[in-house]
Amino acid sequence: MLSFNQIALRRGTHLLFENVSFTIHRGGKVGLIGANGAGKSSLFQLIIGELEADQGNLDYPANIKIAYLEQEVIATPESARDYVLGGDSEWIEIQDNLAAAERSGRFELIATLHDQLLTIDGYTARSRAEQLLAGLGFQQNEYDRPVSAFSGGWRIRLNLARTLMTRSDLLLLDEPTNHLDLDTILWLTNWIKHYQGSMILISHDREVLDDTVTSIAYLHSGRIELFTGNYSQFEIIKAARLAEQQSNYEKQQREIKHMQDFVRRFRAKATKARQAQSRIKALERMELIAPAHIDSPFRFQIPRAERSSDPLLSLDQACLGYTTTVLSNIRLSLHPGDRIGLLGHNGAGKSTLIKSLCQQIPILSGERQEGTNLALGYFSQHQVDDLDLDESSFSHIQRLDRSLREQQIRDFLGGFDFRGDKVHEPIETFSGGEKTRLALAIVAFSKPNLLLLDEPTNHLDMDMRQALTIALQDFDGAILLISHDRHLLANTVDSFLLVEEGGLHEFDGDLEDYRQRLLKTPPQRATSLPAQSAGTMRSSKKKPGLDQREVRKLRTKLKTLETRLERLQRKLAEVEAQLAESSNYQADQVANLQSLMRDQLGLKEEISSLEDEWLQRTETLDLLQAG
Repeated sequence: MLSFNQIALRRGTHLLFENVSFTIHRGGKVGLIGANGAGKSSLFQLIIGELEADQGNLDYPANIKIAYLEQEVIATPESARDYVLGGDSEWIEIQDNLAAAERSGRFELIATLHDQLLTIDGYTARSRAEQLLAGLGFQQNEYDRPVSAFSGGWRIRLNLARTLMTRSDLLLLDEPTNHLDLDTILWLTNWIKHYQGSMILISHDREVLDDTVTSIAYLHSGRIELFTGNYSQFEIIKAARLAEQQSNYEKQQREIKHMQDFVRRFRAKATKARQAQSRIKALERMELIAPAHIDSPFRFQIPRAERSSDPLLSLDQACLGYTTTVLSNIRLSLHPGDRIGLLGHNGAGKSTLIKSLCQQIPILSGERQEGTNLALGYFSQHQVDDLDLDESSFSHIQRLDRSLREQQIRDFLGGFDFRGDKVHEPIETFSGGEKTRLALAIVAFSKPNLLLLDEPTNHLDMDMRQALTIALQDFDGAILLISHDRHLLANTVDSFLLVEEGGLHEFDGDLEDYRQRLLKTPPQRATSLPAQSAGTMRSSKKKPGLDQREVRKLRTKLKTLETRLERLQRKLAEVEAQLAESSNYQADQVANLQSLMRDQLGLKEEISSLEDEWLQRTETLDLLQAG
């Protein structure tokens, strides 16, 4: 399908990569990853012919159809529906020819063109365009609005819909989730899974990559390596490579111990069984991938607040909105240690809730009460936009505490990878990711005991997202988080609230339940309920009238599962003891190390599966006994 042969590419005098050779086969779905500025978007421009290789050649079939997601959209007067339909150039051509034939009365040609429409499934084109619009968050009454009436972020969505509408053999998507919310990302992920052609996807969202790609192209150090598997599997391979470097061994072990300690702390205080199991699995996965980020330039913590209050912040019977009510009768109390994720479709009122809590907008009615020692840290795109472009990162931190020495400021900014002369460069020279990092640094420096975070990962690369995840795990205050990054949500929050139909509800489930709910498939268990009715909802699940024989069978099965789990845990402990031996990290022990890591991963997956089964059977037994 697509073959790179000894390719080299420069932008000006800067060499992006050289001696690049790999092949993408028909139907292959590849995740293209690498640091910002490494040359990922330039590689796309090479494929579509906007750039020429300085060396080597790129081979692909002459009749290949390529769909490419443009980042800019012209503000045209045509309707949203027509703009999306324009992605299907064959359909447009047939429609134009059909209109001309009808004007001239060429009836044989009209019949031929209708046959062509039937061949390309052209009679469903309008409904397919509308399905794409609906999936990407557009309301039905917006289909006929002109493109020029939409904001920049919504025009990007229109461009994405137009790209997906295009008939293609190869789909090139450059950060398609940047302007999407979680609901839309879940829909897009499902669409990509069912796409029949080949695809190259640039993304910093590890969950999207895990769900959609079958190989990873890693652009680093001026070369591109192709790895079979999704992003998580790539991280395991990368971790093993880094482990070969003896100089990183001790640092790696400290990081692994840190993750293990966090998992143990959470396991000790877990209360909600379903979410606890989901959270523990996410944390154990993160423990496994932590070594893949040992070479990350980011390492920071959020300083602890000196005092706290309980509750920190609360709303009582509050109506929220700008001039008209968006959310009604909201009751919410945030306490130290709360770690809550907000779910809900775009426009449901998630940002309105956070802005009302931090007084960016006043509440329309009801009460908002602050704890005596509330120290609030708020992050949103607004904070990024409000940075003083003429000032430096150093001066932004310095103005927050004039007593700090220069080295103290440099040490703090270094954790966010602002080093050397970079700390004195004006913000106007910064990339979007650098501005986001600085805004997060300012929030962290304020020593908050309550963090309100509205999409903090926008424009951040993989390593910075990982560093932010670890920093939030270590943060001992309260967190209320809006994010489309499922990895961040899964590893930093313990419960979810659903913003829906003008209200705020407890969501009794995990992110997989939410995904199934959105995609209209029957979830194993996903329930949206007002917090005050949770006890009633749980009691309605009881199933009275079953005999004691069924109870005995369940108890016997549980004992069998517990015995198997104990045996597997012992095996896992033995493998991890071997992994802790420094001799396994010598250069000549790579094969043995990789074998141990595969054993560790396999045992953890088997244990996880048995724990799920044990949990389900325990819940069934509880319901039988209660009935």
